[in-house]
Amino acid sequence: MLRTRCLERRLDALGEAGIPETRIHVDNNSGAGVDRPGLTDLLAYARPGDTVVVHTLDRLGRNLREVLNLVHDLNGKQIGVRSLADPLPIDTAHEGMGRIAFLLPARFAEMERTFTAERAAHARAVAEAAGRRVGRPVAHPSDKIEYARLLKDQGSSYGEISTKTGIPKTSLHRYLQGWPHRMC
Repeated sequence: MLRTRCLERRLDALGEAGIPETRIHVDNNSGAGVDRPGLTDLLAYARPGDTVVVHTLDRLGRNLREVLNLVHDLNGKQIGVRSLADPLPIDTAHEGMGRIAFLLPARFAEMERTFTAERAAHARAVAEAAGRRVGRPVAHPSDKIEYARLLKDQGSSYGEISTKTGIPKTSLHRYLQGWPHRMC
């Protein structure tokens, strides 16, 4: 399991809250993805009377609706949710304010994600307007790729092309796949 500083911080907080390491479920991929085996395992394990403990509520879902739906579903199964590091103490197992309090941090987390995406989109637009390239740096310049295509057209092998251009064979396969383009 890949451990980042953020993950270490969350794992430490869960350990300090008394959660045994064998009961901690982790997803290594982004919360933005649909495939979340750690959450799936956790939900399969939780039983009525249990409390799901998370570092912050935003670990439960990609957006407010998803968090609300999950907390609602867990509540229907008599499973509580407790957050350790949100600004307000949250424990949905308690009546009244405990259930209402989780709405605010979940909403703020969603707003933070929205603002971050908006700032990133604005920065991309400004960079593009200024004529700067946006995104990942180009791994191999287009003139080298064109040279590789020329060598391929001349019958050179991928190994020979790789040696002459300095482009790894795995990249050459991607760049030259379907080259030359054939008409049916």
